[in-house]
Amino acid sequence: MTAVLFLATALLWGGGALATALQAGPVAATVSVGYRMAAAGLLMLAFGAATGARLRLARADLPWVLLQGVLFFGVAFIAFYNATRLIPSGLAALVLSLSAVFAGLLGRVFLGTALTPRLWGGLGCGVLGLAIVFGGDLGNVAADGRSLTGFAWAALAALTTAGGTILGARNQRRGIPIPAAMGWGALTGAAAAFAWSAAAGSAFVLDTSPRYLGSLAYLAVAASCVTFLMYFDLVRRIGPARTAYTLALVPVVALALSAGFEGLALGPGLLLGAAAILCGNVLVLRS
Repeated sequence: MTAVLFLATALLWGGGALATALQAGPVAATVSVGYRMAAAGLLMLAFGAATGARLRLARADLPWVLLQGVLFFGVAFIAFYNATRLIPSGLAALVLSLSAVFAGLLGRVFLGTALTPRLWGGLGCGVLGLAIVFGGDLGNVAADGRSLTGFAWAALAALTTAGGTILGARNQRRGIPIPAAMGWGALTGAAAAFAWSAAAGSAFVLDTSPRYLGSLAYLAVAASCVTFLMYFDLVRRIGPARTAYTLALVPVVALALSAGFEGLALGPGLLLGAAAILCGNVLVLRS
């Protein structure tokens, strides 16, 4: 069962990148994020209520849960959605995986965690990997600015995901139940996404095509609620350090799916750069 949970978590999260790309269409990215997070938040709170989890937040914890919601469930997902509309979802997931490296650096600043040699090695591998990817064929594609903008959105997603992860670590230390932290956080992310949409003048429409509704259901249920519950069940079974290795497999799954469904060419430069980034992730997760 542990092996099944491990592989299912990596596959579902890896498939989430392609499902995010399928959301592209008449619905603005910010609106799509709002729909997804509203559904995920309500489902998690309903699950928490059904299982008897404590859903009420202490006054001292409320600002931190709300801030995690804005960063992790709001800005990070908006940035990733925009990235997948400009570059293949596998590449966006590859850049997003660098959030592990960013989280290590932010952890040093805000949590006082040590900067180990492995963390520095992981940072170096991540930078090298990005340089290789940009130095290959993608460097020529970026000349029109579209791919460069996509990578910038993916980098913002990685940075805000790291910030949200650090806040999540703080909230876990406070003993906030996962359904409460994720449920209220996702609803806060939905509110932030809808506010962003209103400020940008985006239309609040719903694409009723099977492609959009199917990908939305997958993202809200499978890639959010189910995957997080499996992830934290793995934490209980094998510990947080070993469970974190699922995050190193996610971009591998995303790249494979992107090559199969989006026509992403897995050339030597991309594969070498991806290998360096993934090695960096493993070093950080072991530090």
